Amino acid sequence: MTDTTQNAGPMMAADGTTLKSSLNRALRRQKLRALMLIAPLLLFVLLTFIAPIADMLFRSVENQIVAETLPRTTDAIKDWDGETGDIPPPTTFEALYKDIFIAKERKLHTRLGSRLNYELTGVSSLFRKSGRKVEDMGEVYQDQFEDLDAFWKDSENWNALMGSEDWYKEQTAWDPKSGAAQPAFEIRPEIKALLPETATFFEAFADFVQNEDEKNLAKQDPWALVYSGLYFDLETKPDLSSISGPGSAELLEAMGAIGAFETVDFTAAFEDVDKDWHDIAVWQIIQTYSPAFTSGYFLNAIDMKKSPEGAVMRPENEQLYIKLFVRTLFMSLVITGSCILLGYPVGWILANLPARTANLLMILVLLPFWTSLLVRTSAWKVMLQQQGVINDTLVWLGVVADDSRLALINNQTGTIIAMTHILLPFMILPLYSVMKTIPPSYLRAAKSLGATNWTAFWRVYFPQSVPGIGAGSILVFILSIGYYITPELVGGTTGTFISNRIAYHISSSLNWGLAAALGAILLAVVLGLYWAYDRIVGIDNVKLGG
Repeated sequence: MTDTTQNAGPMMAADGTTLKSSLNRALRRQKLRALMLIAPLLLFVLLTFIAPIADMLFRSVENQIVAETLPRTTDAIKDWDGETGDIPPPTTFEALYKDIFIAKERKLHTRLGSRLNYELTGVSSLFRKSGRKVEDMGEVYQDQFEDLDAFWKDSENWNALMGSEDWYKEQTAWDPKSGAAQPAFEIRPEIKALLPETATFFEAFADFVQNEDEKNLAKQDPWALVYSGLYFDLETKPDLSSISGPGSAELLEAMGAIGAFETVDFTAAFEDVDKDWHDIAVWQIIQTYSPAFTSGYFLNAIDMKKSPEGAVMRPENEQLYIKLFVRTLFMSLVITGSCILLGYPVGWILANLPARTANLLMILVLLPFWTSLLVRTSAWKVMLQQQGVINDTLVWLGVVADDSRLALINNQTGTIIAMTHILLPFMILPLYSVMKTIPPSYLRAAKSLGATNWTAFWRVYFPQSVPGIGAGSILVFILSIGYYITPELVGGTTGTFISNRIAYHISSSLNWGLAAALGAILLAVVLGLYWAYDRIVGIDNVKLGG
């Protein structure tokens, strides 16, 4: 008899494909449907949680503001060696004049000053004063061109000279009242080739007027910087024969006259603005923070700073953040320990009481959640002060003398007491949920075998409650390490956390880069501790009940 199974092929589905292929296709469709179901939530989390956090953390290394605000200066200072003790050459000060002028018009110079002021105190006022004075430097050239020929006083003449033929026709035909967009400025090709500085500055001026100020370019006089650029270009004696039309004769006239023009010594002019411009340290800071990305924020976050020699520790009287990190970790561990000591007995009582009584007491555990965190913290502020309820009670009981009242607020003690109270429910709830699953018969069995109450608890009950301790500890520790409202209100100067400093840089000093670096380090520390906990205890042993 022949065995037909030896010649049988693969099993086929009803549609003619193999059963294995049909099953794989069905599984893919099932996974795709599941993915489509969670896609809206995944997108929401990505856009509202992960993307903002990633953007904020990126600020800890981002440093484009220096190179974008002072592009010519950073390029000129790139090869300067501050170790020689000499200030940068005159070409660098000329580049600084051009950069600060444009930054002043766009109101970016103060932002740059604020950024560099984090690294060297006084730089902010330096840039602010310089922004007011660069206009005077440019007017030296503007006044001489306008005195030479009235042609240079008229903004329309400048548009006709600098703009391309097509653009100028569109601009003159444009009616501001029509509602149509103003024609975008286009530079005249021969001007860009022969007068590059003038063209660059006029393009920047036109872009600012049309896109940022949103005004009619025909009604706006060019920046004084444009006149400076025209002087620098004509000084090179370009061949102007290819330029014809409006302004060509005036350009030739100006090129012949600029030899008699008064010039500006930018090195001396900036020294007149502020003598700090001749301080080597200022230029070293600009040079050090010229790259688009920096480690400076992270160095500041660990009490170090960038210098021409590399990373160096800050003076002892300026060191702050390492102490705050250590204090934050220490106090968070103390608060977690306090919550375990107070929460364990409460969880045990709730788990062993009749359900009706336990539910009533659970309401008391959850009652603080019905009250605002700010109100609870403010209540502790009243209770803990030297003339508060706690000290009055201790004096009444004779525990402390009236002239020796305890200092329980504006220090670490106040922060630990208030935060233990606030976070205690987060310890009790996991403990209760785990303890509720431990059968009481285990303790009775241990006692029936001769174990004492303590032995039965320590050898039988406690090991089964450890997962609840682990879950509560993780909740309390992670919550406490990031708290800032309670330490701010009751902690004073010695009871504040690193999170208070992060909040300060976000909302007050606006040093978002340093805040991001502090946050990144704090996140790394928490993840490191979480990893260590997983290696030592095992995250699989953490339970919330069941």
